[in-house]
Amino acid sequence: MAGLRFADLQSRPMEFLDFTSVTLDEFQQLVPPFETAFHARMAAWRMDGKPRTARRFTVYKNCPLPTPEDRLFFILTYLKTYALQVVQGRLFGMVQGKANQWIHVLLPALLAALRTLGDAPTRSLTALAQRLGVSEAEAAPVVVPLEEAPAPVVTAPAAASASPLLPMTAPSGGSSAPKTLLNRPRVIAARKRTTRSKTSCSSMPC
Repeated sequence: MAGLRFADLQSRPMEFLDFTSVTLDEFQQLVPPFETAFHARMAAWRMDGKPRTARRFTVYKNCPLPTPEDRLFFILTYLKTYALQVVQGRLFGMVQGKANQWIHVLLPALLAALRTLGDAPTRSLTALAQRLGVSEAEAAPVVVPLEEAPAPVVTAPAAASASPLLPMTAPSGGSSAPKTLLNRPRVIAARKRTTRSKTSCSSMPC
C-alpha cells in the first residue's frame, strides 16, 4: 500500500514543519549523521532486533522507507505526532508490526545522530551547564526537581478506581430513592399480579 514520503512534503515547508518540528534546512543537516548511525546499527543488528550473522543490510525492492530522507521523516513524524503504531504504519504504507520494527531501529539512530551534532537531550545538570556554557549554579534554576514539581489535581475520590475516564465520569451524589432488587420473589409475584390485572376486563367472564 502506498504511504507518505519525504518528497510529498518537500515543497510545502510549513506543513513539513508541522509534521516534524524541524525546518527543511535543519532536516538536511540531520540526514548525513542519521544515515551513518542507521547503517552502523544495521551492520550489527537485524530489523527484528537479533544480531546480524549473515548478509549485510540492503534496501529491499518494496521497502516502505527506501531513502535516508524517508527514514528520518518517518521517525521525526512519529516523535512529533506520537500516533498509535497502527496509525503510523498506515500513514507510511506498512502494517503495524513493520512500523514497530522501524521505530525501534530508527530511534537509536536518531539519538546517535543528535549526539554527533551535539543536540541530544541533556540528562544531567552538569551536561546542561556544559551545553549552556555556564556554571552548574547558574543552570540549576532551569531544572525543576521532581519532588518540587506541582502535583496533578485529582478530581476523583482517592479510593476510587484508577480508570483514565474517572475524572470525566466521577460518580454523582447518592440517590435518596429506594433501590428495588428485581430478583426478589415478592417483586416477581407482584409483577405477575400486575400483568394479570391488566388483561382482566369486567365484561369478560372469569
